[in-house]
Amino acid sequence: MYNYQYGKKAGFNGNFYKSNIYSTQEMPSNNGPVLNYDTLITPDKMNYAIDVPINLAKSLEGKYFIGFADYLSFGEGTNTWARLYNPPDSGVNLHVTVWTVSDVSQSSYTAQIWFNGTPPGFIEDSRQVTPANTALIPLPVPKVKLQYTNSTKGIPTGGVLAFLRRGQPGTTLVDDEQGKFIFPPGGSFMIFLSNPQTPTRFASASIAFGWWEEPR
Repeated sequence: MYNYQYGKKAGFNGNFYKSNIYSTQEMPSNNGPVLNYDTLITPDKMNYAIDVPINLAKSLEGKYFIGFADYLSFGEGTNTWARLYNPPDSGVNLHVTVWTVSDVSQSSYTAQIWFNGTPPGFIEDSRQVTPANTALIPLPVPKVKLQYTNSTKGIPTGGVLAFLRRGQPGTTLVDDEQGKFIFPPGGSFMIFLSNPQTPTRFASASIAFGWWEEPR
């Protein structure tokens, strides 16, 4: 959590100190409160502290992005993948926040998660990418690329197969990594899909990511 403060003194539990509401001379007495509305605290005098989730903080800073690749076909002897690729000249570190695999309706499937692997097949850049904070002018542009291939043979080479997850037809895989997977320029985070349990059955999927970018 980020600790954001407004004013010079922080309150507690997200509230400003009650002693700030009245002037010293006009605190309530035993004979009842003495209120002078001219001395009531105004918004520009509020002192408070709040905890902001890291994803919201990065969105407020214009560093958080989301995107997806859709209609990724696999099965019948083929595989598919999508990844976040941090170009060598990006000047940022990639923090992976969340990823999902969805819309797989005809086959059980396996999702392999690769760190810094070289994918097989023809690489395409997804256009379905946007900053999470659309109130900024101009809109921030991500340095990291969301890439995919529609259908291919072969498996990734190099890198590390970090872990894998298995899903059943109609189920969505979701993991919230909270930015703990970090990749420097030249690195990548890839979701590689196959259906080894039913390899002759056709399937398609959608893969989505959320991430933020931190200057090095």
